[in-house]
Amino acid sequence: MSDAPLPACFSGRRYHAYNDWVKKAHGGRMQKISIDAGFTCPNRDGNVGIGGCSFCNNEGFTPAYLREQRDIDDQIETGLTFMRRRYPDARRFLAYFQAYSNTYATLDVLAERYRKALDHPAIAGIVVGTRPDCLPDEVLDYLADIARTHVVELEIGIESCSDAVLTECLRGHDFACTRDAIGRAAQRGLFITGHLLLGLPGESTTSLIAGAQALAGLPIDALKFHQLQIVRGTRLANLWRASPERVPLLQPAAYIDAVVDMLEYLPASVRIQRLGSEVPPTLRLSPDWGIRLSSFPALLEERLISRDTWQSRRNAS
Repeated sequence: MSDAPLPACFSGRRYHAYNDWVKKAHGGRMQKISIDAGFTCPNRDGNVGIGGCSFCNNEGFTPAYLREQRDIDDQIETGLTFMRRRYPDARRFLAYFQAYSNTYATLDVLAERYRKALDHPAIAGIVVGTRPDCLPDEVLDYLADIARTHVVELEIGIESCSDAVLTECLRGHDFACTRDAIGRAAQRGLFITGHLLLGLPGESTTSLIAGAQALAGLPIDALKFHQLQIVRGTRLANLWRASPERVPLLQPAAYIDAVVDMLEYLPASVRIQRLGSEVPPTLRLSPDWGIRLSSFPALLEERLISRDTWQSRRNAS
């Protein structure tokens, strides 16, 4: 290995793991309870587009109980029961507004639904997943106000930093929109997590590295990496069935290398929240890697060691 010491925040790894940081910053494990608050998306209701992004079927990433329960309190109770059984050491819980665009409503509606979750005695804060084109200043101001007394994480769907790739997947906004939203959120002191989807049609090693370099210059606190999967009921599924050569899917080794390629250019301060995702087999058409999500950290660490590299190695700052 190079003589350069690894940053202390890596906690013995070669990248900055979000879970390690949470345990230090918050005194232990903090779990997210997924919530479907009944929002939609401007890329579905006609404001930006109809039918959503080419890769999106929200059911593929939504716990089953969210399709059975509409009341936020009921969803929280069901989620708490599951999480406490699975993670007995969890002491703090965040309400994760996950389904669709959770800042896409009037401020009165948003405030009512956020507060309903925050009023639950087991909930220490909220995680709000949304698109960069659904973040007006008044919503950011309101989230900043909540952050004075509760944990608040803003999760922004970046997906790709390439305008050509964003256009190809019918995203409905460009990277300049993402850059602007991140900047305005950071001005208010919000904790910002970016969501990336690796393997989209038109993406390449060159564009991923260029994207990592662009992200390195933005005030992002954390990132989530996900691999592209073909999900039933999506436009991408139709394209893949008709012309699979137009949707070349990454295999595990290539995907891990793509993550490493990006990590090398990211600042050491950026916490890595996720390294992949799992879509229910009934909804996933391809690829079937036969790898559980829990295996990804070890696979990444092994690849970082074999390449003798680490997060921030090529970062110029």
